Amino acid sequence: MALYVFLGLAVGAVLGYLTANYIATEKAKKIKQRVADAEAEAHKLISQAQAKEQEILVKAKDKAIKILEDARVEEKKMAEEIKQQKGELVKRENEFASKLLSLDEERKTIEASKAKIAEDAKRIEELKVEETKKLEEVAGLTKEQALERMLKLVEEQSQDALMSRVHKLEQQETEEIERKAKNVIGVAIQRLAQTVVAETTTTWVALPSDDMKGRIIGKEGRNIKAIELLTGCELIVDDTPGMITVSGFSPIRRQVARRALEKLIQDGRIHPGRIEEMVDESKRELAIDIKKAGEDALYQLGISMAGIDPKLVQILGRLKYRTSYGQSALQHSIEVAMLSAVLAEELGANVAVCKKGGLFHDIGKAVDHDMQGGHPELGVQILKKFGFPEEIWYQCIAHHEDKPKTLEGVIVKAADAISGARPGARKDSLEQYVKRLEELEAVATSFEGVEKVYAIQAGREIRVFVNPKSVDDFTALSMAREIAAKIEAELKYPGEIRVTLIRETRIIEYAR
Repeated sequence: MALYVFLGLAVGAVLGYLTANYIATEKAKKIKQRVADAEAEAHKLISQAQAKEQEILVKAKDKAIKILEDARVEEKKMAEEIKQQKGELVKRENEFASKLLSLDEERKTIEASKAKIAEDAKRIEELKVEETKKLEEVAGLTKEQALERMLKLVEEQSQDALMSRVHKLEQQETEEIERKAKNVIGVAIQRLAQTVVAETTTTWVALPSDDMKGRIIGKEGRNIKAIELLTGCELIVDDTPGMITVSGFSPIRRQVARRALEKLIQDGRIHPGRIEEMVDESKRELAIDIKKAGEDALYQLGISMAGIDPKLVQILGRLKYRTSYGQSALQHSIEVAMLSAVLAEELGANVAVCKKGGLFHDIGKAVDHDMQGGHPELGVQILKKFGFPEEIWYQCIAHHEDKPKTLEGVIVKAADAISGARPGARKDSLEQYVKRLEELEAVATSFEGVEKVYAIQAGREIRVFVNPKSVDDFTALSMAREIAAKIEAELKYPGEIRVTLIRETRIIEYAR
């Protein structure tokens, strides 16, 4: 039994060995076959790669050869172009050299010609001098004497004809200009048609009875002192029945004092406390009235208030209580604005500039009592401050210039003269008016060499005619200044007075 087992194990071992050996042999054969196949595949790939490499090398070599050939062709082409350009440059250099030689020859020729011309000109001048000397010797006159004699002869022969022609042309021109000017001004005045009665500022207060004077003065003068202190005006209580005079340099202050007095008289209670209340109330009412006057003026002229500062409207309204020779400055400014606008339409000027310039031309008069300087300069400062352009603020100066530099300035100056000189615009008592004119003329006639003196423009201008033989131009200039200085020193007058000194020589002949 054990033997059989042993034999079975031996047979199994032999069979297992043989089987394992067979399997191992088969695997080895397969592996060997795979290795052989891989080697064959590798040899094949190597052969293909070598063949492809050879093909690539051949193509690269062909391409390189082609590039070299193209480069040689391009190099040859560039060499040909360079050779051609070099030939052209050489040709141009030769042409330039020949032109330089030609120009040099022409320059030498021109210089020679200039020298010859200069020599000929010198010779001609010498000949002219010789001929002139010969002519002077023959005529017995120098060149200047001969020219003067010839001009005198021509002048004598043509003088009558020339004078007649000039006189005729001047007369025709003057008549035409006067006709057109009268037509334009007549149309403007006709379209304006303003009333000839202007509002004036009163400086007196009516009293219901003379007993009111004592109440206004108060105990030991305390009431009148309070009024004068608060208003800055002086109250004159004299023997004039039924009135008190308000005296003050500023028209605005006079109006405050007048309104306060009228309120106190109407109220009946007059004491320092009540006076202060009435003065404050009068100031508020007057400020409202002044502003309304300015707004009404703008509305009447059709000027928009959108672009005008309210402070300027307030200053404009102050002109309502400013007068010149009894004429309301605000009414005068409105008239000037209207006349300027109408004249501008007729003459083709800027209507807006003329209207605004005419309205604000005397704006300086609203503050000339409170500030130093003449009203034209003050007006320019005010309008510049509120941003007005030069064409408008120039009108403050233009209406006092003899020759304004713009057409609008001429129009505003003319409108100012029309408004101030029309009948009823300005008034003064006859005695004061005549006395002022006599004093003005007396001041001017006191100077040596003065022949005639005329006071015109309601005493706003004097024209002085002097003897041209005894007064030369320089003396006339200094005399005009001295006359103006003497008027300022000796006379009292509102506004300003223009001194026009005239020195002229007139030659009159008669044909009989």
